[in-house]
Amino acid sequence: FGTPEQELTVIFDTGSDVTWIQCQPCLTSCYSQQEPLFAPAQSTTFSSVSCSDPACSQLNSPDCSNNTCVYTVTYGDKSYTNGFYSEDTLTLSPTDTLTSFFFGCGVNNSDGFGKVAGLLGLGRGPASLISQSNTKYNSFFSYCLPSTSSSTGYLTFGGEAPTNLNSTQMLTNSSMPSFYFLGLQGISVDGTQLDIPPTVFSNVGTIIDSGTVISRLPPEAYSSLRDAFRQKMSNYSEAQATNLLDTCYDLSSYDTVEIPTVSLEFEDGMALDLDASQILFLVNGPSQACLGFAGNKDASDVGIIGNTQQRKFSVVYDVPNQVIGFGQGGCD
Repeated sequence: FGTPEQELTVIFDTGSDVTWIQCQPCLTSCYSQQEPLFAPAQSTTFSSVSCSDPACSQLNSPDCSNNTCVYTVTYGDKSYTNGFYSEDTLTLSPTDTLTSFFFGCGVNNSDGFGKVAGLLGLGRGPASLISQSNTKYNSFFSYCLPSTSSSTGYLTFGGEAPTNLNSTQMLTNSSMPSFYFLGLQGISVDGTQLDIPPTVFSNVGTIIDSGTVISRLPPEAYSSLRDAFRQKMSNYSEAQATNLLDTCYDLSSYDTVEIPTVSLEFEDGMALDLDASQILFLVNGPSQACLGFAGNKDASDVGIIGNTQQRKFSVVYDVPNQVIGFGQGGCD
């Protein structure tokens, strides 16, 4: 961010629009992050966004303080960021620079973001990086999330879709326009389709979200998946559940483990086959390996395909053609 560049580590999130970083002086509350806070005063290209700027009206619920646009974002887990809407140069790589990029300068931020400096918003709304860089990258991006912290992934903007993609239609929900919806309609375990009425999924729909760790399913769909999974895993010793994950096993004493396959099935016939690293979430190594899905509290809550299930796929978002693709082969 800025000129000269101040290098910062951020989380990228396809489930929200506003990009923000913590800024100094931190007026109310900032959590501790790995790099120094961004210092707007040291950037020659920084400017605040005025309340009358069209960019300010693109925010969901902007406020105004001393004619400076004030943004607030609250996420699904109740974490939040609040501060001044700003404009500066964003350098993504030595060859990729966006001048006059709009982002939030956070001076009142909750915990819940780890040690990173902020968040890169890759949603579909007008404030997102994807919309702001539309003329440069044509609203096309892809990423691969590594299966372990020791391997590396990538995030790429622009380019062409690889040919060997498993693709499904990107859907839009006018009441939640920032989200990338997918037509999830069924789940199979070990090749057998679970008996879940498709209306259970189509009721509210399902989004894909890189910023959510554990996938969320409608209550009826989740209990069906959980029961089938437990039945297949009945030979393994159970482990303590967590507050979110209720189906856990202690696999530390087994030489080989046979995990049932899980497949997510979409309206247009595409099926996403998940392997063990995309099905199990290791809370505490193999001694607490949990089914990496959770049930929503309410049948009216939106379903989410989270990042545990996206690992090792190259996930391609082709917004102009309304397609999301999944490529095999990991992050190589």
